[in-house]
Amino acid sequence: MELRQLRYFVTVAQTRHFGRAAERLHMAQSPLSQAIRQLESQVGATLLDRTTRRVDLTAAGEAFLADAVRILASVEDARTRVEHIAAGHTGVLTVGTTDLAAYRVLPRLARAAAREMPGVTLRFVPGLLTAGQEEALVERRIDVGVLRPPLVRPGLTVRPLEREAMVVAVRDGHRLAGAGPVRLADLQSEEFVAYGVPGSVVDSVVVQACLNEGFLPRRVGEAAQTPILLTLVAAGTGVAVLPESVRALRVDGVTYLPLADEITVDLALAWRSEDSSPALTRLLDALESGGLLPDPLDTDPEPTADIGGTT
Repeated sequence: MELRQLRYFVTVAQTRHFGRAAERLHMAQSPLSQAIRQLESQVGATLLDRTTRRVDLTAAGEAFLADAVRILASVEDARTRVEHIAAGHTGVLTVGTTDLAAYRVLPRLARAAAREMPGVTLRFVPGLLTAGQEEALVERRIDVGVLRPPLVRPGLTVRPLEREAMVVAVRDGHRLAGAGPVRLADLQSEEFVAYGVPGSVVDSVVVQACLNEGFLPRRVGEAAQTPILLTLVAAGTGVAVLPESVRALRVDGVTYLPLADEITVDLALAWRSEDSSPALTRLLDALESGGLLPDPLDTDPEPTADIGGTT
């Protein structure tokens, strides 16, 4: 049984006339009649009562008509869905993010996607460090990563989203609280809390900046998640130097101070270079048209030794 036979039968059933059905189908009457007889032979029942003036449905034909209409509608729905997916109008994109990106970048990314591609669902996986996002991209567990470059795995395209300044998190009542912009040199006598994750870009930037000021920060506490890190700050364990997007986290007992030194970290978007998903292409177009995706930072980067980029 072929779909064309179902279409022929439905058209004849609707017009109740082989001649008018043939005209509607843009075909000759003889092959149409032959196709209907083949269909009746295949289903093992007479579907149409034929007269010289009119064609009527048998009881079997009435029942078969309902099924034929349903099948053709399902096929049309499937075709429409495939067309929409192929055009990037529908689908699902899984987006991995670091902790802080969820507070700063994701709202803008989600708004752009909702405005430009409402049929595409974004599924967010928060709390993934950059090294974990790289692995998830390669293993196709996520489609897009919001992370901090540089990356170590080849085959990934990286585009910058924004460059963040750093701030200092101190407990309420700290000697520097309320003092205005703080210089790194002012923290030389302080104890630090940090992410303590191998390859952390934030930790690497902070350590190098402190070394440039002539001291190595004394690390007394570590946490892989930003809220826990801030809890350590609030407890007076130490101070933390973090990207300014941390200001979105309100933690009792923590004060954020601007940093006078020009120290920055980048946030970027990454995806598999060979990924030709129409939904991904539409997302990138939406971000570019909204000014959220500036010029390329890197494409298919070569591995960089000892730098993994995490939080």
